[in-house]
Amino acid sequence: MSVARTGEFGLIARVTARLQPGASTLLGPGDDAAIVSAPDGRVVASTDALVEGRHFRRDWASGVEIGHRAAAANLADIAAMGATPTALLVALCAPPGLDTRWAEDLADGLAAEAALVGAAVVGGDMAGSPTLTIAVTALGDLAGRRPVTRDGARAGDVVALCGRVGYAAAGYTVLSRGFRTPVLLVDAYRRPKVPYSAGPAAARAGASAMLDVSDGLLQDLGHIARASKVSIDIDRGAFEVPPQMRDAAQALGVDPYHWVLGGGDDHALAATFPPDRTLPEGWREIGRVSEGTGVTVDGKSPKGPLGWDHFAS
Repeated sequence: MSVARTGEFGLIARVTARLQPGASTLLGPGDDAAIVSAPDGRVVASTDALVEGRHFRRDWASGVEIGHRAAAANLADIAAMGATPTALLVALCAPPGLDTRWAEDLADGLAAEAALVGAAVVGGDMAGSPTLTIAVTALGDLAGRRPVTRDGARAGDVVALCGRVGYAAAGYTVLSRGFRTPVLLVDAYRRPKVPYSAGPAAARAGASAMLDVSDGLLQDLGHIARASKVSIDIDRGAFEVPPQMRDAAQALGVDPYHWVLGGGDDHALAATFPPDRTLPEGWREIGRVSEGTGVTVDGKSPKGPLGWDHFAS
């Protein structure tokens, strides 16, 4: 059954029936607005939009997987501020012919990813559109901690990473060439594994700057370098290329480090730490902060793509 036959309110009823409240949900879907507790007195907020054909393809991933991806892109931003996600608001703009079951699957994926961090989908909106678009807003709580922003890195700091990079980009390339294996890489594109708890852990450990790697490690670290007015040098040897990625790169004629250093969508967390701090569990050193500007790899300007550009052709 299409969403046009189901109708706006019928679709809303079907979707909201699948959603469970989170620990911070005081009032969920069904009223003019949701109510979410904010014990800290501050609310961390982030929003992101996914457009079919630009950010996802339904022939590459299921509705559930796309729901996980859409939620992860926003929840990772909250974690990168050192906060704990509490709620998601979702706007779905859909063509009238969209299968209602696909929208229900999307809701299941969104809710399941949010549940990983104790959050919930608490509301949103639906509208007709010729282009399928998913817009997600995430909210989070700092629990009394200072937010970890991009402008705190200082010369001498250690650059560290938690999570994997390059896997989703490799999976994207594999899918774009018409293949469905290696499964490790394709699944990484379809459903990222985000180290959500590493964000608050880094904040507690004294991280000086932090962000999530959504558009490519080098490009995203460039945001920290510019905001902090420092230079960052990355040690290429700090990254291990798994056999599946190395084999796929050889078969496709790609340098695997282009994926590792320039690929996005894995949503790993990258941060800088003062040199006297012990890195939290799961974090590993990948570089150093110095005086100057820009991002280098082994002391040299990087070659190849730096990351994703939303307005590039």
